[in-house]
Amino acid sequence: MKHIVVTFLFLLAAATLQAQEHQKFSPEKFDAEMEAYITKEAGLDQQEAAKLFPIFREMHKKQRPIYQRMRGLGKSKPADEAGCAEAIKERDKCNLELKQLEQCYHKKMLQVVSASKLYDVIKAETHFYRRMMKGWQAKSGRKKDKRR
Repeated sequence: MKHIVVTFLFLLAAATLQAQEHQKFSPEKFDAEMEAYITKEAGLDQQEAAKLFPIFREMHKKQRPIYQRMRGLGKSKPADEAGCAEAIKERDKCNLELKQLEQCYHKKMLQVVSASKLYDVIKAETHFYRRMMKGWQAKSGRKKDKRR
């Protein structure tokens, strides 16, 4: 009887751990973690964070469709040279749109925090994304692509 109970508890624990590992991505949780990380790393106080993050979220909301277009361009290689040239032009156009959008929103952010704080925010955001990517790679068991 003890053997059955121990086996059952082991299976239950294994199922619980597996369910936790395969949780779906939560954009809300991701954004909350990113904002907490940025707030800490950039040394923002509550008032600065309250003014900055609505602008920050608005910028990200406008960036999403551009990133989606870029992802669509990278899904399959065009069949001919003209198609490849057009895909490159479209990708360049997306990159320019992203930079113009960032520039516009950085100006808005500079109205609510100092330049040195915004610099730290931008740096912290980059570090956060890198840290998250490393964590996702470790969880999936993928090794870094050595071609780059």
